[in-house]
Amino acid sequence: MIESQRHSYHLVDPSPWPISGSLGALATTVGGVMYMHSFQGGATLLSLGLIFLLYTMFIWWRDVLRESTFEGHHTKVVQLGPRYGFILFIVSEVMFFFALFRASSHSSLAPTVKIGGIWPPKGIAVVYPWEIPFLNTLIPLSSGAAVT
Repeated sequence: MIESQRHSYHLVDPSPWPISGSLGALATTVGGVMYMHSFQGGATLLSLGLIFLLYTMFIWWRDVLRESTFEGHHTKVVQLGPRYGFILFIVSEVMFFFALFRASSHSSLAPTVKIGGIWPPKGIAVVYPWEIPFLNTLIPLSSGAAVT
């Protein structure tokens, strides 16, 4: 680490990889839309965009690993940022699914007048839970138990 540095944070050097990644993502998106709408050259643009995006990811991660291992820029304080970021990501996912389950339970426990005041609304066929949904739950649980 540089001896003249008076703080434990790493100030990142300018990098071409964010703009390169965004251009790869743009090419992938436009190519995917062109391919799905059967435009000529859509598959080529989609493939080139994916290759460019994967190349950018590989080179960018290589640079980050060089900064952390060989150059020693990732101190204990710098390592806290990705940890807190991942924790916040997990918390946001938990809150998202909590909101979905809360909305579902609210709709089923207090159905509005717009849907006839009953749950499930008229005209919606209810799926019997002990057939396909039970099987779709049982398969991942059993594979997880086998792995554990």
